[in-house]
Amino acid sequence: MKKQLISLCALAVSGCATSPDNIAAAYVSPMQYQSYSCPQLREEATRISARAIQVTGAQSSKATTDAVAMTVGMVVFWPALFFLKGDGTTAAEVARLKGEMDAIEQASIRKKCGIQFQKTSSET
Repeated sequence: MKKQLISLCALAVSGCATSPDNIAAAYVSPMQYQSYSCPQLREEATRISARAIQVTGAQSSKATTDAVAMTVGMVVFWPALFFLKGDGTTAAEVARLKGEMDAIEQASIRKKCGIQFQKTSSET
């Protein structure tokens, strides 16, 4: 019984959604932005930033919901563990968008455009 409980706990923890702050950036080549002018880079930075706000909000919500379900499941009612959502495509998109931001910043540095994205405390 104890081994089953430990296995259930491990499965539940591995199924939890990751906080967006803890998702690493996926590599995106800055070469795709080499032909962009500074105004075009700014436009793309604005577009990527707006989408990142939406997606990180969704991922954060998943992480919070999973944390609550995990707590309820572990303490009160174990079937609640079946409601854990995990990361899925949202986490992959967060990683890609972070990579896009890094690539835009690198292209901006090369062209001296001065574009920088605000970093969260865990990314600095």
